[in-house]
Amino acid sequence: MTSRVIVALSGGVDSAVAALLLVRAGLDVQGLFMHNWEEDDSGYCTSAQDFQDARRVAADLGFPLHSVDLSREYRERVFAHFIAEYRAGRTPNPDVLCNREIKFGDCLRHALRLGATQLATGHYARIETGADGPELHLAADADKDQTYFLHAVERARFARVRLPLGDLPKDQVRQLAREAGLPFHDKPDSTGICFIGERPFREFLERYIGHTPGPILDSRGTQLGEHVGLPFYTLGQRSGIGIGGRSDVPAGAWYVAGKDVARNALIVAQGEAMEGLASSALATGPVNWLCAVPASSFEAHVRLRHRQPLQAAEVFPEAGGMRISTRAPQRAPTPGQSAVIYQGTRCLGGGVIERTDI
Repeated sequence: MTSRVIVALSGGVDSAVAALLLVRAGLDVQGLFMHNWEEDDSGYCTSAQDFQDARRVAADLGFPLHSVDLSREYRERVFAHFIAEYRAGRTPNPDVLCNREIKFGDCLRHALRLGATQLATGHYARIETGADGPELHLAADADKDQTYFLHAVERARFARVRLPLGDLPKDQVRQLAREAGLPFHDKPDSTGICFIGERPFREFLERYIGHTPGPILDSRGTQLGEHVGLPFYTLGQRSGIGIGGRSDVPAGAWYVAGKDVARNALIVAQGEAMEGLASSALATGPVNWLCAVPASSFEAHVRLRHRQPLQAAEVFPEAGGMRISTRAPQRAPTPGQSAVIYQGTRCLGGGVIERTDI
């Protein structure tokens, strides 16, 4: 009897082609669509249209489509954390937590309850079988690689996961969709917040976090203006700070260099190389290791944000986290974001950045 694989259909081209490849491989394929956000502002949330697109894919490829409402789980375990981190002055990455808690947590468990042996998705990454278990590896398409967003998934779960697009470039994926007659082969990639959609971010955040104005200070403590609230800024940010055009400050771009939560002060500096914008040392919270936990320090590469080129570093595992020393200073390592570790093509795991210049 053919093993059943359930594909998490999002209504986009990537998951549609993942399903197409599995059908062509002769597998018992079914689809699963997740409803993860309430339709309270349909001008931005595209869930209803995405569901209809997923239904068309399932109908065209000839397999049943299930749906599951995980909006409560998403609110409680992803969105609540997202808002709490912003209120604390940090910059979280909800896609990382969503993959761990929802897509490869609740969704995977639901797929198994539906009789599947594996869950497939349209992520760009590769899973290989190693001597001691599944390994997560970089995708063939470096520009689309999504291992950064997958590093927090519990390693054992990858034994139940298939990633059919890991060896394909994005242009080939679109070509396969076009040749198969899938109706939305040219549908744009989603770039918004995981499941929430593409929308003006500050306007969205203001619905959940009130304004808490405070001073904008340079490195000498001189006040240059007033910010609307620390949650609305991120380290390295250039636009939208609101101190341009002053005659009493030097000309040139200003960047967010830090946040002084105790004083509710936003710290700014001029020039990307200014002190406060670059660091070669950082520490994380608990690490999700996708390998045997290293017993001592080791050479590796690190990525501090999605699509950043891999950076040479030395990693020091510690109780409750890890310290990382990069060979070259890194621009604006940001508390709340993830530091993800690699050796060769293999992703070894990662943790959330807690502090820099340790």
